[in-house]
Amino acid sequence: MLLVDVLPEGTLLPRYDRSALRTRIVHFGFGAFHRAHQAVCTDRLAAEQQSDWGYCECQLNSGDLIKALRGQDCLYSVTEKTADELRTRVVGVVKEALFAREDGVERVITALCQPDVAIVSATITEKGYCYQPASGELNLTHPSIVHDLAHPEQPVSFPGIVLAAIRRRRALGLPPFSVMSCDNMPENGRVTRNVITQLAQQQEPALADYIRKHLTFPSTMVDRIVPAMTPEAFDELSRKLGCADPVGVECEPFFQWVIEDNFVNGRPAWEKAGAELVADVLPFEEMKLRMLNGSHSLLAYLGYLAGYEHISDCMDDPYYLKAARSLMLDEQAPTLSTKNVDLTAYADSLIARYRNRAIKHRTYQIATDGTQKLPQRWLDSIRWHLANGSDFTLLALGVAGWIRFVGGVDEQGKPIVINDPLRAELAQRVNDSQEGDERVAALLSLRAVFGEDLPDNSLFREKVGHYYALLLKLGAKETVRQVIG
Repeated sequence: MLLVDVLPEGTLLPRYDRSALRTRIVHFGFGAFHRAHQAVCTDRLAAEQQSDWGYCECQLNSGDLIKALRGQDCLYSVTEKTADELRTRVVGVVKEALFAREDGVERVITALCQPDVAIVSATITEKGYCYQPASGELNLTHPSIVHDLAHPEQPVSFPGIVLAAIRRRRALGLPPFSVMSCDNMPENGRVTRNVITQLAQQQEPALADYIRKHLTFPSTMVDRIVPAMTPEAFDELSRKLGCADPVGVECEPFFQWVIEDNFVNGRPAWEKAGAELVADVLPFEEMKLRMLNGSHSLLAYLGYLAGYEHISDCMDDPYYLKAARSLMLDEQAPTLSTKNVDLTAYADSLIARYRNRAIKHRTYQIATDGTQKLPQRWLDSIRWHLANGSDFTLLALGVAGWIRFVGGVDEQGKPIVINDPLRAELAQRVNDSQEGDERVAALLSLRAVFGEDLPDNSLFREKVGHYYALLLKLGAKETVRQVIG
């Protein structure tokens, strides 16, 4: 358990009056990224500006972190790591913590209906929104949405729970709140508005009209490399802290948070703690999703297939390093609408961050949930290149790498455990197809991911098929060397 009085000298502790905090934000998804990102920014604000904005943290599907957090007075540590330096702070802005399965959805809805709550935020990963990645619309066939349509007062999905709270707040005469996604999706505010409003339209059209008129859904762009904590990482952290912290997290020093300033009922002054408040987040989102997340995914699939466990390991291979930088500058940068940004300097800064060997960011972790990530990281860029007649070699190679990965067997013949919300359909398509062109066609015809256009585009199919054949023949390392050499 985290013991504040034994932490190393120099640890930043919450010296502010925690009792003065009010639960004004309910956050869904108490994962490593939120703990190291939004919560840290809000903690800085409390420490430096005496902000009274506190969190109620909610988990829908896993309770271990919530139980551990409660056991240490809702405190946890965040350690920023480089090869030469460690900096630890104890975050104290969490006021309460709920696990829906044990505490009950009713208690979560009650927490959302506290009068002080002005913002509902989320880091639930792309799959938590129950949407169609290719279109950004609500997936009405998603099992959780099917349940929530039948049982609107006992919802299980994030959109359903938030909608139930909106309905109740309206009935109680409470002010509306803003719903802020902090997940890696382009126009994540639009996606969040879509799924909640479209669910409301199915349940109660008048409520959908109320949401359109009175709620806001600010978009955000978030950036910080935060590896998933492993047992080995927790053991190392315990040695450094002098005590165990089962909620502790490690991350890189870099921090960026760009927020659309569109809040209906107030917000923290996050700009005083390092965030950027802007009128339009989309150019920042696209830059980060395509250059950072897009290159991360390229390294994840091709790196995992090559036996590289971490992103920093990929950086030791000169061809993988060159491939990542070339993808950013030659194939992703031309598709962006970002203005007044030195994209070459941005790419170089990303490569420097990827080289940080103190951050053990596993290629397998980044490779999970590919069906939810490909549309915004690669496929929109491919559409741009097809429309403009320009080259998308590395993007096509990335898609081929994904197909090779979800085939479920690595280059040494060992099984790959596929972690993806569409894993059953992926497995079915793999099992029903012969290795080679048939496998490529089977997976590219997944229209929930590739849309209605790409599966019918002969150039796209041919390029992906060509690089898939190279991966089968040469393996990932040699294919990257030949393509980039």
